[in-house]
Amino acid sequence: MAMSHVERSIRLQLMLTIGICLLASSFTYAISAQVFGEIRREANIDYTSGIEHIDNQARSLVNELNPPWFQEEPEVNVDVQDRMREFEEHVKRIATYDKFKVLVTDLEGKVIYRSANAAETNVEIYHVIGNAMNARTDDTYARKEFSSFYPINFKGQKSYLIVSGIPEPHITYRKGESPMSMLSAVAAFIFLFYFLTQRKMRYVEELAGGLRIIATGNLDYRAIERSPDELGSLARDMNLMVEDLQRRIEEERRYERLKSELITNISHDLRTPLTLIMGYLRLLHDKGYETPEQAAGYVNIAYSKAEKLQSLIDDLFEYTKLSNRDVPMYKEGVALNELLDQLLEEFVTLGEEQQLTLHRHIPKEKLLVRIDVDKMIRVFENLLTNALKYSLKPGEIQVNVSHDQRFVIVKISNRSEALSDEDLQQLFDRFYRVDASRSSDNGGSGLGLAIAKSIVESHEGSIWAEQDSGQIHFYVKLKLA
Repeated sequence: MAMSHVERSIRLQLMLTIGICLLASSFTYAISAQVFGEIRREANIDYTSGIEHIDNQARSLVNELNPPWFQEEPEVNVDVQDRMREFEEHVKRIATYDKFKVLVTDLEGKVIYRSANAAETNVEIYHVIGNAMNARTDDTYARKEFSSFYPINFKGQKSYLIVSGIPEPHITYRKGESPMSMLSAVAAFIFLFYFLTQRKMRYVEELAGGLRIIATGNLDYRAIERSPDELGSLARDMNLMVEDLQRRIEEERRYERLKSELITNISHDLRTPLTLIMGYLRLLHDKGYETPEQAAGYVNIAYSKAEKLQSLIDDLFEYTKLSNRDVPMYKEGVALNELLDQLLEEFVTLGEEQQLTLHRHIPKEKLLVRIDVDKMIRVFENLLTNALKYSLKPGEIQVNVSHDQRFVIVKISNRSEALSDEDLQQLFDRFYRVDASRSSDNGGSGLGLAIAKSIVESHEGSIWAEQDSGQIHFYVKLKLA
């Protein structure tokens, strides 16, 4: 689990990398300090062992002069005399072989016993004590006389034993210091850090290079997700961004193509009625008619074409406003089932005229929705008009209403020619006609379903189309109030 967390976090990976580098540099420093220390070791004159030797001799003398043996009178205890003889022999050996001086003084520093090589008759006690203490604590002790000082009981008298002499020097070697140890540790840290982060840095450079490729306009490039951490997430987000950008560009290109087709269609649709209007008005202006009835017919034709022209312009104007959300919505609570019942009554006769039977399946209970009534009537009128226009005759149109606790769904179905999947998906796109060769006389402006979609989405609803078994179904889904 810990490794999984590390793999998903660059921060933890960096902390782990730094920890490993610090540990490795510490080992490098320890090893290089050992190696360079041996190379640069320095000789040093050490008097410690010599001082210890003098001190040990003094201790041995103190042990021979154990105070209980000197508390009794020498005449009474013969062992005391034996001990004194051993003490004196020991002093002679020390004086002869080690050249150390041995003194026994009273508390005032007056010498009461001395070795043969000592000439002092009086000793400065405080100076001796200072000499003994300084020699033990002075790291820079040079060759000079050292005195070991101990209080004793000499022949029943409180005294001081002083053993002094020149300590014997010994040569020792001390490891030297070299800046190469620290430099080696720093170099090891840098090299290991570079080596451990090299893979990540190559991946960062790869992502940066990918962004430069995308910036040139190559939207087919996809970054490879090489890790589960933040860099992998960045690669995934880059791919999603490129896919979304590619989709948007393709949609814009398709919309531009459809817009160009619409301009062509609308130009043709506007030119045709306008040409007819101008032609009949010219005939009326030039009195190119034979009877008043013929003139009235020309007027009626020109007027109907002018109405068609106005309808086309109104569709364009309304779709533009709906797309830009410039049309205010006057929503109110309405029973959708009652509204549909009233609207369908108007289409019964129109359906019969075109050999189409209208069947409705609408529940009696009130299904309240908050809608702009005029705009929503426009939606259902567009759907029903399309059903009348493109149904196979004779036939029937089915209107079904269903609902759950939150939504109501209106389904309008009719038999029609089969559409391709691409046509079905683009039915509600702006400027789209199933057959590009259709004009406004037989195929509409291509804005009816796009206007319906804009109205439904302004009501926070959804509209879509499906087909099966030779039938096409249009769905409108709205929230219940």
